[in-house]
Amino acid sequence: MLDPRTQIYLASNSPRRAELLTQIGVRFARLSLETDERRLADESPEDYVLRIAVEKGRAGRDRLSRGDLLPVLAADTAVVLGDSVLGKPRDSADARAMLAELSGRTHRVLTAVALMTPDQERTALSESRVHFREIDEEEARRYWATGEPADKAGGYGIQGYGALFVANLEGSYSGVMGLPLFETGRLLLEAGIASMAR
Repeated sequence: MLDPRTQIYLASNSPRRAELLTQIGVRFARLSLETDERRLADESPEDYVLRIAVEKGRAGRDRLSRGDLLPVLAADTAVVLGDSVLGKPRDSADARAMLAELSGRTHRVLTAVALMTPDQERTALSESRVHFREIDEEEARRYWATGEPADKAGGYGIQGYGALFVANLEGSYSGVMGLPLFETGRLLLEAGIASMAR
């Protein structure tokens, strides 16, 4: 049964997004769903993350009963190097290849947020720039062995051991984690939803 204090639904299986929403005091219930996250031909990274976030939000709304008016929040994150979007690694070799590409270079992290209310779709896009120090092959192997990179775009998590690789960050730390709190808070406020709820 849904807690009567619930403010929104979170259309995500990500524990990091759940932690970030909890951090700002938003009460939510999870909607577990699967979506096709393949990038379309000639789709820019920005258009890609916005489209996927909106599709996740719409899929979440479609799961609700007709009389359920709570908003649905969804997000999508992409690690972008040049025009390449680095997804979640398939295996150890893929993860090590990603880290080798990112090593000593600056990449972008794009996170799109979509908030679906019964009468409106609101979106926001966060862009951050992350510069990695040099990472050697043995270090990449040890990092994979921690289990942390397996379910993360770009094969690293900034909130864990992956922080050891980050020489510089320009933008949103929470956006790199997967839910930019400034943009999310603004969308919630526009929809009349208070964060820091008691």
